[in-house]
Amino acid sequence: MVWQFNKTTSKIVRIKGDKIITTEDCIVREVPITLFLNDKEFVTMVCSPQALQELAVGFLCSEGLLQSPEDIKAIRLDEENGVVYIDAPDIEDESKFLKRNITSCCGRGRPVFYYINDAKSMNKVSSDLLVTPGQVWDLSDRLEEMSILFKETGGVHNAALCLPTEVMMFYEDVGRHNAVDKIFGRAFLDRIPLRDKILVFSGRVSSEIVIKIGKMGLPVIISRSAPTDLGLEMAQKLGITVVGFAKGERMNVYTYPERILG
Repeated sequence: MVWQFNKTTSKIVRIKGDKIITTEDCIVREVPITLFLNDKEFVTMVCSPQALQELAVGFLCSEGLLQSPEDIKAIRLDEENGVVYIDAPDIEDESKFLKRNITSCCGRGRPVFYYINDAKSMNKVSSDLLVTPGQVWDLSDRLEEMSILFKETGGVHNAALCLPTEVMMFYEDVGRHNAVDKIFGRAFLDRIPLRDKILVFSGRVSSEIVIKIGKMGLPVIISRSAPTDLGLEMAQKLGITVVGFAKGERMNVYTYPERILG
């Protein structure tokens, strides 16, 4: 099972009130994965050891290097050494990227790849998708139900690609950006149209996440967490509906509420 692959155990001392016990706790795994693009070391990502091909492809899509599945001539995965090889010889812009290391954190340790100019150069999302408040809450509840590894470890973010009444795919990762890139990569490889789909997400909706959503062409993101002000500014420019704090029967709709209210 993938849950076993993504977790391990560690001996701990648990203190609760005046009770002290020695026991074992479930710990999420975190590994470095190096992406070689056209036999050149391109980037090292720290991530959960699951769906590594999807992660690598999604990352290249987020960076704007892949335009069509035909760009990819071969994908090879060396799990033992933590390496993904992608051959895409028609890529012309790879030389402008420096070799980088990407941490799983969501703060200053992660290099900034996304700029205001990214949003300016992207097309505004156009979609007739409508989602009812009840469907928002249902999808948020389904994400929580599927988040088995989070319940066991508390150490991962989760993302799901959905229709208003259906979860199409689900991924998780120690990095919230990675979880979204895994969705991006699988949808790209499977040629799934995204203009009528929804991303349901556990993490903070920052500017980087919004730009990923914009590049995917998704009209709606539903999060169980909060947005940032720059994230909302970009969502407004890109035509993306942002829903935050979607839990129970509560939610905040920050941009383009007409997609939720009808």
